[in-house]
Amino acid sequence: MKDLLYFIERENYTDGELKTVLSENSNIKFVSLMGVDLGGNATDVKIPINLFLKDINKFLSSAIQTDGSGVELYEIATLNNAKVDLMPDSAARWYVDYNKEYIDDETGLPVGTLIIPAYLIHDNKKVCSRGILENADEYFKKSLIDTFREYPHLINNLGIGSVDDIKEIVLTTATELEFWVNTPEDKANLEKLYVSQSLKEQYWKRTHGIIRTCLEKTLTELQKLGIEPELAHKEVGGIPSSISIDGKINHAMEQLEISWKFASPLQACDNELLVRNVIDDVFSSNGLEVTFKAKPIEKVAGSGGHTHLGVSANLKDGRSVNLLAPKKLEDDYLSEIGYGALM
Repeated sequence: MKDLLYFIERENYTDGELKTVLSENSNIKFVSLMGVDLGGNATDVKIPINLFLKDINKFLSSAIQTDGSGVELYEIATLNNAKVDLMPDSAARWYVDYNKEYIDDETGLPVGTLIIPAYLIHDNKKVCSRGILENADEYFKKSLIDTFREYPHLINNLGIGSVDDIKEIVLTTATELEFWVNTPEDKANLEKLYVSQSLKEQYWKRTHGIIRTCLEKTLTELQKLGIEPELAHKEVGGIPSSISIDGKINHAMEQLEISWKFASPLQACDNELLVRNVIDDVFSSNGLEVTFKAKPIEKVAGSGGHTHLGVSANLKDGRSVNLLAPKKLEDDYLSEIGYGALM
């Protein structure tokens, strides 16, 4: 099987180059716009790729109209004003989602859908989670600069002479995703789960069988998509899988965690939605259910969603200063800015 196209950095392609690349990968049959509503739900629409290739610039500069009934925009898209537009985000990284169960007759490759992150627009305003995060990012950086102008000692203590020496504020984030996997329709032995958790029998233990296979397949897929996973392991919850007389696993109930490299806030959140889809596809194709619910089982470890934040100042002289770390790490744990952020 030839190498598949997994992601596209739009800024690296002209319209003509993009058209050529997608035409060469003729197994990519659809385009989907991924808008994220206020409930964190991502949209998925199937648009034939030929409509996109016909006029890429027009497609990206216009919006696809829909109604607000299919998205969570409480008291925004009301019944008498329900028109919502999906506006493609040309600055975002685009991904290709492959359907491994649908093979293209001509190429012998899985049929792909080009996923383009998008904004939900209502009354000419971005009313979605992506839009809110984008505004929060911009507001945070502006507020930080204003704070430094009013209290210059905050950056002077970190070796920055003046706020005018700062070229840009860079905000980065990364998430750790915890989730439960189990064999469908099997009832978990809650007493075993309680005991296993108390004895810390599962945390960081070696995976095996179908769980190990799915975890390794997931990491491989994420690497292809440019997500750059950094760590995957068993979490605190779960019990050892049982094996049937014919050597097959007939019961699995385990908690896992995957983390990956930091990115800009918007990119990090787009990545998490994609990671959830990859995990779900890989495990379900191997006969296992996945849940990302915070507390799927009473009295047993819930699944956290840790979010790590980093703030730095890129200076005009080429230096980069970590604004959350103290000037001397041996003297303190955080900078004054860091303690303020923590509080």
